[in-house]
Amino acid sequence: MQIRVFSFALVAFAVTWLACPTLLCQDKPTPTKYEPHPDTVRHEGVPVGEMLGPFEWKSTIYPGTLRNYYLYIPAQYKAAGPDGKPACVLIGQDGLNRARDWRLHETMDNLIADGSMPVTIGIFIDHGYVPVDSSDAQPRFNRSFEYDSLGDRYANFLIEEILPEVSKSYSLSDDPNDRALVGASSGAICAFNAAWERPDKFRRVLSTIGTYVGLRGADELSTLVRKCEPKPLRVFLQDGSNDLNIYAGDWFNANQGMLSALKYSNYEVEHAWGDGGHNGEQAKAIMPDALRWLWKDHPKPIQAGFNGNGRINILLENEGWEVASEGHKFTDGPAVDADGRIYFGDVAADKIHKLDLDGTISEFSSNCGGPSGLMFGPDGNLYACCINAKQIARFDSTGKKSVFVDNTTCNDLVVMQHGLYYTDPKNKAVWFVNFEGRKQQVTDMIESANGIIATPDQKFLLVSDYVGQFVYSFAIQSDGTLTAGQQYGYLHLPYGTNKSQGDGMTVDRDGNIYVSTALGIQVLDQPGRVNLIIEKPQRASMPNMVFGGKEMNTLYATCGDKLFKRKTNATGLRAWQSPIAPPKPGL
Repeated sequence: MQIRVFSFALVAFAVTWLACPTLLCQDKPTPTKYEPHPDTVRHEGVPVGEMLGPFEWKSTIYPGTLRNYYLYIPAQYKAAGPDGKPACVLIGQDGLNRARDWRLHETMDNLIADGSMPVTIGIFIDHGYVPVDSSDAQPRFNRSFEYDSLGDRYANFLIEEILPEVSKSYSLSDDPNDRALVGASSGAICAFNAAWERPDKFRRVLSTIGTYVGLRGADELSTLVRKCEPKPLRVFLQDGSNDLNIYAGDWFNANQGMLSALKYSNYEVEHAWGDGGHNGEQAKAIMPDALRWLWKDHPKPIQAGFNGNGRINILLENEGWEVASEGHKFTDGPAVDADGRIYFGDVAADKIHKLDLDGTISEFSSNCGGPSGLMFGPDGNLYACCINAKQIARFDSTGKKSVFVDNTTCNDLVVMQHGLYYTDPKNKAVWFVNFEGRKQQVTDMIESANGIIATPDQKFLLVSDYVGQFVYSFAIQSDGTLTAGQQYGYLHLPYGTNKSQGDGMTVDRDGNIYVSTALGIQVLDQPGRVNLIIEKPQRASMPNMVFGGKEMNTLYATCGDKLFKRKTNATGLRAWQSPIAPPKPGL
């Protein structure tokens, strides 16, 4: 899509420069004067929608705040009556002022009338404020807190408060492909972030002069766009070269960085760059064309792109998560046997289940004592951290249980040829036990030691810290002790917390490290850098994963009440078998 305003601006600048070469001595050329798009003026004969409001809203997600919102109801919605098709939704930040500045009332009337966008109800919401009872004091203005912050709070505010309230009076579609979020400046990053956090609810984003800078962490968004598995979003970006350049960053550079990240990750993205400043002039000039692009091909669903350009090419196109087993209470601790079958615990139900190679699910053992971390050993037994019984148990091929270590708090384990290591988050400890049962503590430097795995060559032990940001690495000695402990692997954190929720871990034959975290499965290369973040199969706790199947190229993950599987371009291994030398990493 070409934006004519941009090309006209270049021509105008060239002509001006030829006429007045002294402009070369100025810091910046005079910004283009943008003319309103003709479709921002209501066309003759076009049905006129209503703009209703203000309606006051008291939020519970943002406690103590008040705000107004306004509704645009297209004439075509009223004509369809209460039994008509549910309307699409366009939610704009900064309320009626932004809608008026962009001339959205007139523009939406025109575009709905000519079929360029579907029948769409507009919801234009002000930011919140906390009132004060004194004339010589200021309210607490929540705009930056609500708009510039990352995380899912604002998305939840829309999903749990505003949309249900408007739905009491109007029929709104709940299809995420029928919902658009729009905004300018901080409202633009707000719109993008809400869709980024909840693409299951919102999939179309219009961002003008977006504040993707370091006010409240939005400067990290472009990095996450590059690393996270692509989401089903369509994004339009607008900005000008004379936008702000202040303590928090350079707006125009940040928007270009976001465009580069979206393109790298193969998102459906369009943009309009100009030479304007931090205002809505260019936005008004392109608004009808931007909205036409945003709604093009509707109701065809927006699909996630596929990015196979990363350094770790693990994911396969058209291969997503599938349910392997369901109907459980809380799944955990998947383990793979010598043939590729998967065993996993249901902690709350106190059972271990087996997934055979043909997909058959059977109960392997019951009354286990709360099976959490599981892994097979070189003796063919299945070892398990039984968190309720405070034991490490082993189960033979029939599911019969025997106690291997008694009276111990434990969470997860890795079994190797010379013994096993297990994590003890309650005591900030990692323990080593040889197969004769001799137990020794080998480190106490991790605040909440949780997941644990060995590198393919079995020379280093890797341990996640549930309440921290790092994966620890230790050199394994011949007697089982550990040396050279370091905060080695760097993990991305959920917004507003210093806890990665680093949980279960596995590795592949190339030495890549997979860590289950709050953000998804973070995949680190051998030097400890996150290259990829794989999305969770569902919005639930995802404590662990393992490679399995006949070819050891299917990733199995326990998540909430289900076991999921996903075919990959990686090959896993079994820690209790012979060491494997991974290739030398790129440094």
